[in-house]
Amino acid sequence: MNIATQSIDGGFAEPVFNAQAVFRAIMDAMARPGTVQAMPQLAHPPVPLSATAGAVALALCDNDTPVWLDPPLQAEASVKAWLGFHTGAPWANTPADAHFALIANPKEMAALDGFSQGTQEYPDRSTTLILLTSDLASGPKLLLEGPGIEKTAMIAPTGMPRHFVEQWKQNNQRFPRGVDIILAAPGSLACLPRTTRVKTMEA
Repeated sequence: MNIATQSIDGGFAEPVFNAQAVFRAIMDAMARPGTVQAMPQLAHPPVPLSATAGAVALALCDNDTPVWLDPPLQAEASVKAWLGFHTGAPWANTPADAHFALIANPKEMAALDGFSQGTQEYPDRSTTLILLTSDLASGPKLLLEGPGIEKTAMIAPTGMPRHFVEQWKQNNQRFPRGVDIILAAPGSLACLPRTTRVKTMEA
């Protein structure tokens, strides 16, 4: 299959309804950090972009939202063609210019403070990071506290960024500025908004 064909194939079968379903799942996950939302395979993007991350991108990205791709995704012309065709989003020149960032290899990603943090007046101008993870339950356990969590929640995504907990504490301290994270796993997603506090949890 050539790049032109790949760029057209694999989008939402029902664009309006599928986008609404994905958007609702993201909003529910943001409102209740640590909860896992089921995500049917609504999109079929080229590898290494996953179906869940592709669906999130189709639901959120448009021609007003610059997108940053990490090196594994940048290296695949078919991924850029697919996203460009289905979202119309421009490419961010640097992580700090991005409204959304798609990260296929979170372990090697840039530090969180290298992405747009928003401003005190416009904190919504920060970057939302979409991290591809293979699983939300078999990685190091993270204990979550904060708004939307009754007492505590636990999530265990695989392949998180280096020194993630320390980086996230610094992200909390920049509130109302700071990044938000969408964790995109096969068949599911979860979110870590900037208001969520994260600690390591002993096994």
